[in-house]
Amino acid sequence: MRPDTLHRAFEATVRRHPALTAVTAPDASLTYAELDAHAEQLAARLRAHGAGPGSLVGLCTGRDSHLVTSLLAILKTGAAYVPLDPAYPASRIELLLEDTGVTVVVATRQTAAVVEGATRHTVLADDPGNEAVPTDETVRANKTVRADEAVPADKAVRADKAVRADKAVRADTTGEPARTPPPGRREAGPDDVAYVIHTSGSTGTPKGVLVEHRQVLRLFETSQDLFRFGPQDVWTLFHSISFDFSVWELWGALLYGGRLVVVPHDTARSPERMLDLLHAEQVTVLNQTPSAFRGLVTADAARADRPRTALRTVVFGGERLDTAMLRPWMERHGDSAPELINMYGITETTVHVTHRRIRTTDLATPEVSPIGAPLADLRIRLLDESGAPVPDGTPGEIHVTGAGLARGYLNRPELTAERFPSTDGERWYRSGDRAVRTPDGDLHHLGRADDQVKVRGYRIEPGEVEACLAADPGVATAVVTARDHGEGDVRLTAYILPAADRPEPGLTQRLDGLARATLPAHLRPSAYRTLAELPLTPHGKTDRRRLDDFVSETSVHASPVHAGAAPAAESGLLAAVDAIVREILECPAIDADTDLRAYGATSLSLVRIALRIRQDLGVDLALTELGEQVTLHQLTRCAGLVRS
Repeated sequence: MRPDTLHRAFEATVRRHPALTAVTAPDASLTYAELDAHAEQLAARLRAHGAGPGSLVGLCTGRDSHLVTSLLAILKTGAAYVPLDPAYPASRIELLLEDTGVTVVVATRQTAAVVEGATRHTVLADDPGNEAVPTDETVRANKTVRADEAVPADKAVRADKAVRADKAVRADTTGEPARTPPPGRREAGPDDVAYVIHTSGSTGTPKGVLVEHRQVLRLFETSQDLFRFGPQDVWTLFHSISFDFSVWELWGALLYGGRLVVVPHDTARSPERMLDLLHAEQVTVLNQTPSAFRGLVTADAARADRPRTALRTVVFGGERLDTAMLRPWMERHGDSAPELINMYGITETTVHVTHRRIRTTDLATPEVSPIGAPLADLRIRLLDESGAPVPDGTPGEIHVTGAGLARGYLNRPELTAERFPSTDGERWYRSGDRAVRTPDGDLHHLGRADDQVKVRGYRIEPGEVEACLAADPGVATAVVTARDHGEGDVRLTAYILPAADRPEPGLTQRLDGLARATLPAHLRPSAYRTLAELPLTPHGKTDRRRLDDFVSETSVHASPVHAGAAPAAESGLLAAVDAIVREILECPAIDADTDLRAYGATSLSLVRIALRIRQDLGVDLALTELGEQVTLHQLTRCAGLVRS
């Protein structure tokens, strides 16, 4: 009989490979037998604090061996873990604790201060003697995910104390630790929640996604035929446990006897150090967001030597893949050693939904982000805004059904019903992502439906603009965002990470020429900003909110030059109009004879300019009199004629 929970499946691996190294971390290296024993000891202490099936336990540790031990210990009690990244702001962690009602948190001496509070107990994974015994009332406050399955906390505590008195981790006649639940406590089952990971909410409040053991186990059962994971593999735990990519990384190693390398935070943020780690640890399976992998591509290309890599598989996930950025990597390594696999997925569908091997031939279509076909136990349908299926070749919203769908959102039944609708007896998840299916069944990801913006009455997909700009060899990454400059004046800004350490002279002007030659006017960025580096979130994705903090150079379409000396009669008026235009267009200098659209002016910004001229200068300017092009000189002459 196959194990039906993650911790039981792990224990089966321990029996098969007790002496193999399970975890390599900065602080320790543990065999499977050692990792299991440490987790059992910590689990016994957690049970004394009321942890058990139906309860939630916070997990707040650094990037060390205690992270893996603590996560396993929580699951061994039957509880679900709630990731609390110690790098998060204190207010964010408090919000997560309040949302989940967690009263027991596993931490270390280095991270305990992050979760201190009078209403919760902190169990130190690295200091077993320094913890308080909870009162029955505090334990009863421990929130349950499924109240109908929760064991009364006072009985659970009494039972666990009795077990501890009888040595909670007992040995049977074979010397193996007993795996039966303590008296009075039921065993966790496949339908119990394994973890609660929070995702961003449209209202600004994060929402907790409830994922059960069975949903994670079937992910690996379904994908094993594709990847053939085993004891020969070395995985990196690169991502924060607050990001569900970590679920794939951790269990991909521990369910198959592989070795899990916990990547230190500083190494994860340095492509050069990460590349060194891959070689030193002989990593075979690497999982990366495309944003994070870009740094590795650059670091790898900068090395004259080509040290032999042990990588056999690189899995991309978490965000849209721009295949063009893989060109330098493929030119050095090809597309088979390692294989490059793009996997699309969502937290609500348990990490991964689709898979697609990326080949060198995909570089010929950089505008396409191929995500392939769904895993065997999942199905995808593409629907239009009315909920009707779209034909092949027509974009639609991705809806997913199958064994990977999460239970729903913690304490949000209305949102669960909205995002997990039932149709014809099947439960689906509405992803909010858009894709198009080709006649041969291949899916191409088009980005988020809510990434769409409206500029000059047109709906725009930023990915289309990004793909255009990324085609330039001088560009490593292009990120296009929309910003409302006030009063609905929405313009596109392109953030450019150059392929070289310093941007090539005239790069932004060249990109503007490329956009003008390729894209209609409403798809062209209004400004280009060069990045010193690409800001990443703790999950390894591009942090769009912090792009401006990393800008090293700002340019606009036309090369700004100062206007020549204006005739004396209009110099005062020209200066006043120039100040208004520069403020609204946010340009340091404007050429008096250049069309303002070259500086990012939209029809709405021209209206705003005319309104400001009327307000500040007392001139009622009619834009219809300005013709096809609008320049500073034209505006000034028109304003002078009206005023005279």
